[in-house]
Amino acid sequence: NGDYASVIKKFRPECFKPGIILDIMGNKIGEHEGIINFTIGQRKGIGISNDKPLYVVNINAVKNTVIVGDKECLEIKRIKLRKLNILGSKKEFDNIVNIKVRSTGRLLKAKIKLLENFAEVEILDKETGISPGQACVFYFQDKIGDKVLGGGWIDETFNKNLST
Repeated sequence: NGDYASVIKKFRPECFKPGIILDIMGNKIGEHEGIINFTIGQRKGIGISNDKPLYVVNINAVKNTVIVGDKECLEIKRIKLRKLNILGSKKEFDNIVNIKVRSTGRLLKAKIKLLENFAEVEILDKETGISPGQACVFYFQDKIGDKVLGGGWIDETFNKNLST
């Protein structure tokens, strides 16, 4: 019927259980009516007033908590990728490459460390809104243009305050 919340309520009723809202230091600053009402990066509808705007920076479904902080807390500095598909040579990854984490997103400069079954990506530009489950594609620019070097699926994200 177009009401996604009713589907989630049927299969994951715990998403509607009231819980607490924490700041990034772990202090309780409010309460919520269910994690279903929040998404990473959300600014409006948190229900807490503060000097500076607050954003949802993490949702812990196991503990039923929502963690909020300022916009800087959303900046992702590193990501871990799984299920890699490498098309370029390993040597091409010795250079700084470009990555894209959404089809309409901008190219971001990054350093890639290829490991046995995963890759560690250090993002050199500022970027927010990167979440596990998204694809990450590697590009290298040469004289001909952009060359796809491969990619993988985001397994974890890391910033200076929190990880997902």
